[in-house]
Amino acid sequence: MKRSLPALVLLSSILSFVPRTFAAEKPWTEIRSSHFRVLTDGSITDARKVAYEFEQLRYVFANRFPNARLESGAPLLVFAARDEETAKALEPRRWKSGANRAGEFHHGWEKQYAIVRLDTWGGEGSKEVVYHEYTHTIEHLNLHYLPLWLDEGTAEFYAFTRFERNRIYLGAPTERYRTLRNRTPIPVETFISLNSRSPYYLDGSKNQLYYAEAWALVHFLIYGPGMENGKRLDQFLDLLQQGVEQKKALQQVFGDFKSLDRRLDAYMQQPTFTTTILKDFPKVDDKTFAVRTLSLAETEAELGCFHVWTHDWPGAHTLIEQALKDDPKLGLAHESMGFLDFAEGKDGEAEKEFSQAYALDVHLYLSLFYKTMLSPLPRSESVSDVNASGATMGKVLQLNPDFAPAYVQLAKLAWRESDLGSALAISRKAEDLEPSLAGYHLLSGQILRRMGRTADAAVYAKFVADRWIGPDHDEAIELWNSIPAAWRAATEVISEVAPKDIQAVEGKVKSIVCADKEQGWSFVLDHDGRSLTFHRKGGFVTGFSDTLWYGGDHFNTCHHLEGLRAIVYYHAPPDGSYAGDIAELEIRDDLPEPLQNP
Repeated sequence: MKRSLPALVLLSSILSFVPRTFAAEKPWTEIRSSHFRVLTDGSITDARKVAYEFEQLRYVFANRFPNARLESGAPLLVFAARDEETAKALEPRRWKSGANRAGEFHHGWEKQYAIVRLDTWGGEGSKEVVYHEYTHTIEHLNLHYLPLWLDEGTAEFYAFTRFERNRIYLGAPTERYRTLRNRTPIPVETFISLNSRSPYYLDGSKNQLYYAEAWALVHFLIYGPGMENGKRLDQFLDLLQQGVEQKKALQQVFGDFKSLDRRLDAYMQQPTFTTTILKDFPKVDDKTFAVRTLSLAETEAELGCFHVWTHDWPGAHTLIEQALKDDPKLGLAHESMGFLDFAEGKDGEAEKEFSQAYALDVHLYLSLFYKTMLSPLPRSESVSDVNASGATMGKVLQLNPDFAPAYVQLAKLAWRESDLGSALAISRKAEDLEPSLAGYHLLSGQILRRMGRTADAAVYAKFVADRWIGPDHDEAIELWNSIPAAWRAATEVISEVAPKDIQAVEGKVKSIVCADKEQGWSFVLDHDGRSLTFHRKGGFVTGFSDTLWYGGDHFNTCHHLEGLRAIVYYHAPPDGSYAGDIAELEIRDDLPEPLQNP
């Protein structure tokens, strides 16, 4: 279930803000290394260096975690912008908001993007952001659960990896570590309990201390006295993945908290920090990287696709429409136009674009996935249609074996055919591919409950409820509460308590009206046969199930919610009626109904 999305995404970014964009002035160049793809409008030599360093960083993870998965189902594309002007044109809104201007990273369910600037590459602060976020990608591919401090601290640790031609340095201090020498650190027992809603994480005046201490604690747990160069941290990680509560695991491996506080404080006062130097690593010749000049239409389509993924609809329209004019037979341009149509709720047009895209380029697995999901096949009561849908998901996975959403759909199809054993096995495959998504664990838990394996389902529910907050936690509580008390663990899960002035109601989404910024947004919920209308002109928090087929890359609160179950948290109006202003909205993706005659 995706977390804390400001709902004004739907209004301010779709309707009211029209950023400056650009049509490609000339074709960009593609550089392909063994594992990365870089597009640039600048120097090929400099772009080769970017690809080379990404290959080196990937090797660092392969060396540090020899059994780790390093390839995501959401491929990473790196834009190596020539200069500030190109970077501004790629991301005008983020630039305007004061985001990091040397580099950006966009995580996604289906695609990931990094932006670096060639005119600053190699300078201070030029690559730490993208390396930090790339580290998150590797972490989330391999670990079922990471507490926030360890997730951020590990990413900060590897973000400052330094590369020379003949050696790699690990463990260089973060630029923020001096913060700890001027301020009292947060006690470790308190620090490890902070979550993503904590002011220490959200408040700009405090998060420098948070990131500094996260880096310091990870660095200490690797290089500190008696830490065996990270072996004890690995033991702690293993306990976490086995489901041991983190405070208990930390004390078991590293000792009591007061001792940890003293040792960490002393460690941070030392004048220098230990680093690891890797000398014997595979030497990659960046001159062997494949280089190709894209066509102008390909360039426009690639840039337009990026604007789609960053929800810059006006910029995407300009580039993709031009790409289609320049080359009407370019599959990627039709696919990107399909995503634009989908974002605007024009599903019929989107299905046509995806169909044409796949007909033009049979490697476009996203087009195959989306044209299938927009067709009647997945919802048909016909066994032959359901089987056809399943066969198509199999083709998607032939093109991208790591694309977890296709496994989620196959699990649902097996469930509809009452093949619960296959449904569970396939769902667990999706879990393995995307272990950081709470909703994938909960899908397996729901299938287990319906198989009669109630105690196992309770374990899944408690695992998520104890480790995730917000909508993920709430969805786990639903599963937990659906299990008879006799089958639950002795320790009861306690749900989060909503503020006193917030009420909640559940039902199915009946209709949505998205207007302009002044009129806001209205939402009609069918609650036990009653139509309840809610409004909101400002922003609010939205969460949705991880198993929602179009996922976080294309979710908005204007389209595709009709018929889904929703929990609305709202401010009750003075007259006591149900209608009111939404404070939070949670969208559920329940298992479909089984076929009547499988």
